[in-house]
Amino acid sequence: MKKFPVVLLLIAVAVCLLTVPASAETIGAVKAGGYELTSVHRVNGRQGVCVEGDYFWVSGSTTLTKYDRNWNVVAENTDPFAGFDLEVNHIGDIDVWQNELYLGVEYFMDGTGKNIQVAVYDGDTLELKRVFPFRSDTGQLECSGIAVDPDSGTVYMCSWIDDDSSAYLYMYDLESGTYRGKLRMDPAPKWIQGVAYDGGNLYVTSDDGDADEEAPDHMYRISPGGGSLTGNVTLEKTFTEVLKQGEIEGLAFDRAGNRFLLLYNRGARIILGMPSGFYDGYSEEIHEVYVFDPVR
Repeated sequence: MKKFPVVLLLIAVAVCLLTVPASAETIGAVKAGGYELTSVHRVNGRQGVCVEGDYFWVSGSTTLTKYDRNWNVVAENTDPFAGFDLEVNHIGDIDVWQNELYLGVEYFMDGTGKNIQVAVYDGDTLELKRVFPFRSDTGQLECSGIAVDPDSGTVYMCSWIDDDSSAYLYMYDLESGTYRGKLRMDPAPKWIQGVAYDGGNLYVTSDDGDADEEAPDHMYRISPGGGSLTGNVTLEKTFTEVLKQGEIEGLAFDRAGNRFLLLYNRGARIILGMPSGFYDGYSEEIHEVYVFDPVR
């Protein structure tokens, strides 16, 4: 598809979504980077998304929401931090396995994280069930997302902070919760917002585009090398289809529906990882899940 018609299509869709507050909009197919954008759904949370069976879950910084396949809300927890011994105020990208939600929970303020917790919630009640013993000596300084790899029985955690600690994915045992080590990403993406596992590979979203310049963010594929603690990183996708460049967040692979989901925020200026005012034309931040079909 030529660039000129695609630009016109996206401008039309953007105007529609800005003026009509709908929970879901199906748009004309836009093919780019091996993925075909098929629909956009407005959601309650700004951090992460996951899917299993007939349900989707979305995390806000301080909320959890469960949706059915038509993106109707079926459950919500607006007080998810009840039951923690350490002070926490932030949820990142999330994942689900066997109807249990896996969350990276922490206390986050002005670009700095502490009191990181690996927390497991019930997929139906959205209530806290148990917490993994976090290893504070691993070098992990923040948690922006979490992913479950059921094939190897591993839980991966990623970090948003742009220093050497964010060059790794931190691994915990899915069953016991014990620390397994860390996987170094080579080369390491910057400003990682979410992580997901699919088909033997890991994927991370990177907030490495400049929204002020309308520069897009990216997704990278990490291919672990047989037994090695280093994963080779390649560019998987550049997100040029979003309605307005903003802040990329969590991601998920819908194996039952053979789709890829991306959570993206638009409208708010982000400074040190926190919303700080709005762009012209916006009075609130808008959170949307983009649904893509893979192009074979």
